[in-house]
Amino acid sequence: MSKAIKNQADILAKLNIKQLNEMQLQAQAAIHSNSEVILLSPTGTGKTLAFLLPIIAELDPKLEEIQVLILVPSRELAIQINQVIREMGTGFKTNAVYGGKSGSKDKMELKHRPAILVGTPGRVADHLRRESFNTAYLKTLVLDEFDKSLEVGFETEMREITNKLGDLKKLILTSATQGVEIPSFVGLQNPKTVNFLSEKSSKLEVKAVVSPDKDKLETLLHSLQFIGNEPGIIFCNYKDTIQRVSDYLNENGVSHGCFYGGMEQIDRERALLKFRNGSHQIIIATDLAARGIDIPEINFIIHYQLPHRLEEFTHRNGRTARMHSKGVAYLLHWAKEDLPEYVGDLEKITLNQKHELKASDWRTLYISGGRKDKISKGDIAGLFFKKGNIAKEDLGIIELKEDCSFVAVKSKTALPLIKKLNNQFIKKRKVRISMA
Repeated sequence: MSKAIKNQADILAKLNIKQLNEMQLQAQAAIHSNSEVILLSPTGTGKTLAFLLPIIAELDPKLEEIQVLILVPSRELAIQINQVIREMGTGFKTNAVYGGKSGSKDKMELKHRPAILVGTPGRVADHLRRESFNTAYLKTLVLDEFDKSLEVGFETEMREITNKLGDLKKLILTSATQGVEIPSFVGLQNPKTVNFLSEKSSKLEVKAVVSPDKDKLETLLHSLQFIGNEPGIIFCNYKDTIQRVSDYLNENGVSHGCFYGGMEQIDRERALLKFRNGSHQIIIATDLAARGIDIPEINFIIHYQLPHRLEEFTHRNGRTARMHSKGVAYLLHWAKEDLPEYVGDLEKITLNQKHELKASDWRTLYISGGRKDKISKGDIAGLFFKKGNIAKEDLGIIELKEDCSFVAVKSKTALPLIKKLNNQFIKKRKVRISMA
């Protein structure tokens, strides 16, 4: 293992973070001084960094075995946490295992033991049955968004995993939900709770938009025109509804992405990637996007369909007005529709203004080289500036994957850049560049 960097100041500098928030400071202190910690904090407040910093500080750099297991409810959260650990630049190896990814690829990666393993309960349980790795040195277990893992049906696997990790020294549970029941199989004895769920001074506004017709598609379009060109999420309950909404928005020239459980993993990842870098300002999603995924600050969400439970209503709304910023949750409902009690009394608004919905100024380019080729963000930026001859403001977010990369560029430069840079060399590797 390369020289491990545990200095917190160095890690925060790499992440471009000036200082930790109060929740992160309290969580850090609690994890260092307690063997069992429950961390409760709203979505978007930095829980991942809150538990990673103290965990990494306590890792043994001389031990080449898995020391920490982080269980998460979704593939996207596994990928996100894995990426954060890499970006911390500590020198500790990390891997993510999850459904939809090749099991043989997992096995090959796990031969070179990571210090931290991140995964979904289903895939981790499968590896434990196959004895893919040694658990003797695994001393820390994190159940991140544990209630969501239970909700999506991972209880059997979580029970199996916790039963096989009998010699744990530290157990950390996180959630963005107040008052959730902790299952007995977790085996908590005397946990320290760090609760910041009541600390969020939300500036969220919830407003109702009444549709004159039972079919709300036209009202949805008018709502988007009323809001204007802002980043936001349209929430639906079913993938069939998402497809119908998507088809309608396509017919009306509204650029967007889609995100739901039935999609291929690569399509899910690219939908979120394009949303993060601004290539799409709107994403249509199920409650899979309500928490536990890496998306930027957004200005609004629309409930095209209301969720069945208050908890999901709260998590959806928590995607906007995060970290003390403003945001609006719009609730679309038919005039004769009965609303659930949890909604309460809402301000009804009239869609009395109309903005032209413009296509995004950004496009996403695909590059056929990534981390395994020792390619860095700086290498990619250098190629685009020197040989692509673009201005600094024409280059957006760069995301590195294991075997490829994605770059946001201004729309006007996308095709010229492909012509100039396709089959150029980065780090002695000839790369293909195309529209993602």
